Amino acid sequence: MAVPQQEKLSPDVRPWPALWALVLGFFMILVDTTIVSVATPAILNELRADVGTVVWVTSAYLLAYAVPLLITGRLGDRVGPKKLYLAGLTLFTLASVWCGLTTSIEMLIVARVFQGLGASMMTPQTMAVITRIFPPNERGRAMSLWGATAGVATLVGPILGGVLVDGLGWQWIFFVNAPIGVVGFVLAWRLVPDLPTHEHKFDLLGVALSTIGLFCLVFGIQEGQKYDWGQIKGPLSVWSLIIAGLVFIALFLVWQARIKTEPLLPLSLFKDRNFSLANTAITTVGFAITAMAFPLMLYAQTVRGLSPTRSALLLVPMAVISGVLAPFVGRLTDKAPPRFIAGFGLLCCSVSLFWLSQVIEPTVPIWELLLPIALLGVANGFMWAPIGSTATRNLPMHQAGAGAGVYNTTRQVGAVLGSAGIAVLMESRLAANLPMVPGGATAGEGGGGKLPEALHQGFSDSMAQSLMLPAAVLVIGLIAALFFTKPNYLERPADTTTAKAEAA
Repeated sequence: MAVPQQEKLSPDVRPWPALWALVLGFFMILVDTTIVSVATPAILNELRADVGTVVWVTSAYLLAYAVPLLITGRLGDRVGPKKLYLAGLTLFTLASVWCGLTTSIEMLIVARVFQGLGASMMTPQTMAVITRIFPPNERGRAMSLWGATAGVATLVGPILGGVLVDGLGWQWIFFVNAPIGVVGFVLAWRLVPDLPTHEHKFDLLGVALSTIGLFCLVFGIQEGQKYDWGQIKGPLSVWSLIIAGLVFIALFLVWQARIKTEPLLPLSLFKDRNFSLANTAITTVGFAITAMAFPLMLYAQTVRGLSPTRSALLLVPMAVISGVLAPFVGRLTDKAPPRFIAGFGLLCCSVSLFWLSQVIEPTVPIWELLLPIALLGVANGFMWAPIGSTATRNLPMHQAGAGAGVYNTTRQVGAVLGSAGIAVLMESRLAANLPMVPGGATAGEGGGGKLPEALHQGFSDSMAQSLMLPAAVLVIGLIAALFFTKPNYLERPADTTTAKAEAA
């Protein structure tokens, strides 16, 4: 397969300023996710919710984020990535204000759904623009900026969230998005080019099947522990929901293979080996990064009695190391086979979470926690750029939005399943390790401060054991990354004549 070239653009188009403008919005989305993980105990306490319910504040957002990505990626190709990005940024910003104004857990969950919809409109456009305005041999550096954004957001989000929760209340973790959204809108309006559009048809049946399937699967998994894996109401049971979700997802895949018009999920993209493997790897990354935040923050605040701000400071080594490494890894990704770079990052991520699960104890010195967290920073620095650039390098220009939508969908599906899976495991471990105290009540009592000392060991063991799940899932991503093939442009020296022939 020839390496797709970037589109012919106006000479006044400046790729890097355009990317920086888009990255600001992407940064806001990621900050919002990490901010909520720090504020979870405060929300849990003030809105009188249990662990299973409050995790839906994140799961609802992630589900609303993940499901529309297939169609929003395609829609960006049709109406233009700039227009759809600006519309999504507006929706996200307004929904953030709504989140801050809510007074019940139920309304907060609804507002978070609209936030997720806005995020789903924005995210694919960032990757599509990278694919369309950067030449293949520069996309690694562009993707490194995209990846470094995740590292910086990991630092800024929890610390900013901790300061806001401690000083002004959890509502301000959402209000802070308003000024960022306004600045991001102005910058994107001025700096992002209007790219050529491509005609696409939309598969509404595919949207319905994928939405129903994902919702049933995630709801069944996340609520299973709450209903003891039995009946929810009447004939409706947890297992019937999970099975229905799997059936609808299977029907969705069959429909995508048989549809005569343009499918929502272009299965032809998966003929490219690197695209398929990169999607597998990023699914496990989304799962792990989302899942690991909940037990760590609950342990820090509930057992160690750390404030939200001090809890967030635990993540400083991860964010700093990730941000420092990202530019170096980006340049390396443009020159070296991605299997070794991404494989090293995924291995470090899995090892760091296994390590963290072994050192979490009620009285462990803080510095012992910081060592595996620092290794997690190394992992973040090496994972994002090579996986993302490997997925998108061979995409034809007319499918840039669709490919970006698929890639971000798999990442977000992983995040949704990570949120649901970790909620189930935390509640299950709390019930097993603190048998005399219901898991929800225990976490709720500790939402605003330390638990009674007699419960510290059981709660710490529960959070530590929960971290084993994302660590194990990452092994799947590691195996996928080790089978990446060498990008086409690395197989031979760059040659202008050859490149022109390939483009023709």
